Amino acid sequence: MIRWNIACLLAALFLVPVAQADIVELLPRIKPAIVGVGSQHPLRSPRTRLSGTGFVVADGRHVVTNAHVQPTLLDTEKGETLAVLLRAADGVEVRRAEKVLSAPEHDLLLLKIEGDPLPALKLGNSDLAKEGQQFYFTGYPIGAVLGLYPATHRAGLAAVAPIYSPVASVRSLTPRLIRQAKKPFLIFQLDATAYPGNSGSPMYDAETGEVMAVINAVFVKGSKESVLKDPSGISYAIPVNYVRELLESAGLRP
Repeated sequence: MIRWNIACLLAALFLVPVAQADIVELLPRIKPAIVGVGSQHPLRSPRTRLSGTGFVVADGRHVVTNAHVQPTLLDTEKGETLAVLLRAADGVEVRRAEKVLSAPEHDLLLLKIEGDPLPALKLGNSDLAKEGQQFYFTGYPIGAVLGLYPATHRAGLAAVAPIYSPVASVRSLTPRLIRQAKKPFLIFQLDATAYPGNSGSPMYDAETGEVMAVINAVFVKGSKESVLKDPSGISYAIPVNYVRELLESAGLRP
């Protein structure tokens, strides 16, 4: 009995440090694959505008983010383009990007970027994610204010549930809700606080570094401003198997 108690005590003492060591050792491999997504305008000040986060996949020349991160209107006549921003040794590097394919029903977007390939993240199997598991996500929360410095947060998988929820009345139906009702899909509900700018951040396993989901929304308790001053602590993420489908549709190996 004494030996058993000692063994339990040692396990409790070393369980958390091991998990912390995993993420500390993993981050130097994760962060080079995290990029900012936005636009670049040669006549604007500042020239670049950050909309959200993305991460490098496949051959190192493609980036996955949320479909809603893409700027709705680009002033192409005056040279405005999609852009990916990288944290380089001497500052921020900006690369031109172009849309390859989108899956609006899953809020996913695939971009292709110019230049040399970047380190890519490996995709996991989101079917293996279990409620209660702890994950991490890295991105640029409030990046337009805080700058291009990737921040990492912990996320507990609170529930796996359909994205579609019944509405109180027919008047509450919108075209988006109708589409979701026709083709509902499972989404991850997270015990985590994400902020504007985190959209498109990869959520990954702390041991393997494999991406398991893509952060895409925050539960808002009141007005949009309350996301910053009074966050709900509930966020949502798109399971990564939908990213696999997107890459396969584009002819890329996940």
